[in-house]
Amino acid sequence: MNYASCPDPRSTSDDPTGFSDFLPIIEAALSDACDFGNGCPDRLGAAMRYALLAPGKRLRPALVLMAAEACGGSPEDALPGAVAVEMIHAYSLIHDDLPAMDDDDLRRGRPTCHIEFDEATAILAGDALIPEAFSYLCRKITDPTKVSETARCLANAAGASQLVGGQADDLAAEAEATKAESSPAYVAAQLRHLESIHQRKTGALISASLEIGAILGDGNQSQRNALADYARLVGLAFQVVDDLLDWTSDATTMGKRTGKDAEKGKLTYPGLLGVDVAKRRAKQLVDDANRAISVFERRQCRLSSLATYVLERQH
Repeated sequence: MNYASCPDPRSTSDDPTGFSDFLPIIEAALSDACDFGNGCPDRLGAAMRYALLAPGKRLRPALVLMAAEACGGSPEDALPGAVAVEMIHAYSLIHDDLPAMDDDDLRRGRPTCHIEFDEATAILAGDALIPEAFSYLCRKITDPTKVSETARCLANAAGASQLVGGQADDLAAEAEATKAESSPAYVAAQLRHLESIHQRKTGALISASLEIGAILGDGNQSQRNALADYARLVGLAFQVVDDLLDWTSDATTMGKRTGKDAEKGKLTYPGLLGVDVAKRRAKQLVDDANRAISVFERRQCRLSSLATYVLERQH
């Protein structure tokens, strides 16, 4: 990789994300991963492909490749990690959209999996994508140590204390948010609780993406520490902006229903802080994220572009 050709984070007109050149290899790898074996029922396989190949930003798989590259490794060598992360992400979206969870009927501009197929098939498709992610890592990574490290990282991020636990607390917070008070102490406590939710529900998989990229890119401890700080900050910024967009955008732009968080009385950043303060919070998080990756010097440009995109994205 010629790092001099890396996108300039100050120029966002052609490639606001900083990783558009990665998208073709990510899409090809995801498509190749959709052979689920002869024993997979046709309808189940169709639902799994529908969710995994749905048009999306591919933020998490791109982060895997970006981290590997920033550590001096090959993005192509990190593709198995990128695919596995996106499988876990796709499963989580299927289940989050279910009637018993967030009850959404639109995702990425298309009917959600349980609407396109049926609820039982959607549940099974999500269930199946979890072991498929780990099977893919085992089949595609030849170094046993890296298989072990990446599997451990992904399992931890997807588990009861991280992604799933964050979703559970997010659902529980809907009832709590209806009792909202205005005292500074209450708001501060709720903000800490909200950040804890999103560091797990959203941030855990973002952190795992960067850690897996560092593992597969042979990153050193200093690089891994920098990526961990960056992941925590960007993950929170992503959720602050997501909450803001749910308040201020529309379904056509977002590709999913908006305004539902406010309707449910859900705990959100603009709900707690107000729109203007939430915007300033997102900007501060992104500024701090960019400082965290100064260790990469000229190889931080993709990560810087991505942080700016997270702040400025419209959907």
